[in-house]
Amino acid sequence: MTPLVGPGGSAGPVGPAGPAERAERGKAARKHVPRTAHAGWLPPVDRQDPVAVLEKQGRDRLPELLPVRYGRMAASPLAFLRGAAAVMAADLAAQPHTGLTVQLCGDAHLLNFGLYASPERTLLFDLDDFDETFPGPFEWDVKRLAASVAVAARENGHPDAKAHRAALESAAAYRTAMRRLARRGELEVWYERVEADRLLPLVRSGRRRRRVEAGLTRARRHSGLQSLGKLTEVVDGRRRIVHDPPLLEPAGAPDTAALRKNFSDYRSTLPEDRRLLLDRYRFVDAARKLVGIAGVGMPCYVVLLEGRDTGDPLFLQLKEAGTSVLEEHLPSGPYDHPGHRVVAGQRLLQADTDVFLGWMTGPQNRSCYWRQLRDTQGCADVAALDPAGLRAYAALCGTALARAHARSGDRIAIAAYLGGADTFERAVADFALRYADQTAEDHSALGAAVVAGVIAATPEP
Repeated sequence: MTPLVGPGGSAGPVGPAGPAERAERGKAARKHVPRTAHAGWLPPVDRQDPVAVLEKQGRDRLPELLPVRYGRMAASPLAFLRGAAAVMAADLAAQPHTGLTVQLCGDAHLLNFGLYASPERTLLFDLDDFDETFPGPFEWDVKRLAASVAVAARENGHPDAKAHRAALESAAAYRTAMRRLARRGELEVWYERVEADRLLPLVRSGRRRRRVEAGLTRARRHSGLQSLGKLTEVVDGRRRIVHDPPLLEPAGAPDTAALRKNFSDYRSTLPEDRRLLLDRYRFVDAARKLVGIAGVGMPCYVVLLEGRDTGDPLFLQLKEAGTSVLEEHLPSGPYDHPGHRVVAGQRLLQADTDVFLGWMTGPQNRSCYWRQLRDTQGCADVAALDPAGLRAYAALCGTALARAHARSGDRIAIAAYLGGADTFERAVADFALRYADQTAEDHSALGAAVVAGVIAATPEP
């Protein structure tokens, strides 16, 4: 495997090198990893059993929630892929890589992109999950995105030719956006954003366009008051988070006390103006929450705060930050605290981040990060996309991913490596179909383990 050498040896500043030297660095990477080499996927003879990888990852999780996680992953190949970032990280690490380092999302599948509101209340489209973020070779995120597109296409009944084209569109959009950003100045790149209205020009069908417009309208209307009605109830005259096991369960007195006690540690990681804003809210209630697929089993809490009055709620999510699935395959990162890693990664990758994003050491001495539970979020109904719709959505994801990578890595070197031809995206699309085959096999292995009683799995709650 080629050594991982990024600009300046990390995902940080590229130093005094000029554009020509940086471009030459990118072209030189082709000698180590030709662009056509990205097409290859053949599982090594010593490839770890995917179920064993998942079981190893589950050792640090809440054991009572692991059957829910496995039940969700067993639902389909795409659901499996969503929960199997550790499996794919090991597979990518077994291949040669470019050494062109960026701050990776680490789990850039197509369902980890979505809509959210910036602090200025502009609706943006961007990455929205950063639990696995870590510095690493840019192509790992691109390949995970393309593979997820191919798996989703097959799941929607699209033939392999259309699945290949959709995966190709994600990588082609990445290359096009990266080359465009390579020609722009530093501040211009830093302030680049993908506004949600860019979804509409991608949709030509009248019916599909109306559906997208309706989704954008719902996302813009979302507020804390909607969450208040959905997530809370009044008990004995006091507002409380609803009891809806296993999705929502009371935090319990010890955990609630710990959350209150450690709240000041989280507060200290916020900028001064955000601390002042947070101080205007009071702690009301807390509950344990079951989230996602990949995150099931990681301690996660919802905290209800009240501002001016009971009609002014703020929901914060406290989630454990463990070791990134990428860490065992890459050089050490710059952060010792996993919560700090997640927060710093999100701030690097997202165009505008949540004003309440921070970290701390929480209950049971676990590293955690905080953010708003929901902030005008929404994501595509991928299962409803026809081939044209999936291609358009895959391209938008590729564009957003390039914007995120351009902020932390050497965009000029990456653009030079990618080049002006379609060599890279064709290779990545070939890989995506091959890895979709691997995902189907791994999903079947999990199903067989469930049937054999090796893994306990419960249906979706």
